[in-house]
Amino acid sequence: MSLINNQCSGQDSFEHGRKPGMGILLVNLGTPEEATPKAVRKYLAEFLSDSRVVEIPKLIWQLILHGIILRVRPAKSAKAYQRVWTEQGSPLMAASQALTKALRTELKAHISGHHSIALAMRYGQPSIEQGLKELQAQGAERIMVLPLYPQYSGATTGSVADAVFNNLISWRWVPELRLLGAYHDDPEYIIAIAKSIRSHWKQKGQGDKLLISFHGMPKATLMAGDPYYCHCHKTARLIEEELELSEHQWEMAFQSRFGAAEWLQPYVSKRLKELPDEGVKHLTVICPGFAVDCLETLEEIAMEGKDDFIAAGGERFEYIPALNDSNEHVAFIAGRIAEQCSGWPELKKENTHVKVQQSLNRTKDFAAVAGD
Repeated sequence: MSLINNQCSGQDSFEHGRKPGMGILLVNLGTPEEATPKAVRKYLAEFLSDSRVVEIPKLIWQLILHGIILRVRPAKSAKAYQRVWTEQGSPLMAASQALTKALRTELKAHISGHHSIALAMRYGQPSIEQGLKELQAQGAERIMVLPLYPQYSGATTGSVADAVFNNLISWRWVPELRLLGAYHDDPEYIIAIAKSIRSHWKQKGQGDKLLISFHGMPKATLMAGDPYYCHCHKTARLIEEELELSEHQWEMAFQSRFGAAEWLQPYVSKRLKELPDEGVKHLTVICPGFAVDCLETLEEIAMEGKDDFIAAGGERFEYIPALNDSNEHVAFIAGRIAEQCSGWPELKKENTHVKVQQSLNRTKDFAAVAGD
């Protein structure tokens, strides 16, 4: 009787001479596969069942989720998705794929050794499990996980960590792992955001005010010690300093409120209706908490937010796109990966020739001794 634990997964067969390397797993939030109530219901059921996202006792929440929310919200959300759906499908998926493709090219300038990059979604497809297995199949013995969330929250980066670790529990050969956290105050990230704002102003004019909008979170997460609120404030302050804005030229707020509980304030939806009465007729909005554009930026802000602002007496409303696959964004992420993986052999370009020559010399010495 074999005592080997066959519950641990691995590659079909291990080859001692295989070419090892490193892998990079980019992770974004996720998206429905189609803009239909059925597909949205499936996506929301997974997303809203995550205890990191909704911190209500599981039994009570499941009754609310399946008894009310999943009976009503999918149809409403599907209509919102239909407003922004493209020929390539979900905007978030298309933009994430474009970013991944651009990074494959950019990383060749930073990584000399064997490497591969995969895209995964925390909820929906391709899953984190699929992304990890893709890298495993490419021979990745070292894996860097990069959640595309500039500001840390347990509901985002923390949840990605849960999924990664839960999947690796079943791996026979667990790779060397690095999980990158927040980059909310990285100077290069701030410079890239500021550059996109300046570029927009150059084309459209600066306007009366810049509104910096972040995805909302329940206030209870802040009181429980989550750093997200503080990270958002620091990002906004650094952008303001980089642009040298005065106090009246900008403000920040939180969007995407869900449910009856109090969320982080001020609320974007409320401020959009108040600003015209405060003399703001030309408003520019940017969402630096989103790495790529998605439903929350394109429909909630650029469409619904614009309608609310104009209906309240505003005259011009402009949304500045996320960094997406811009040259600045690609260069920043590639540089961040290279910096954080600097100790891995695939990154040591300057030592490659020396190590190869040393290895050849040792082989020759051994052969000479053996010959004697």
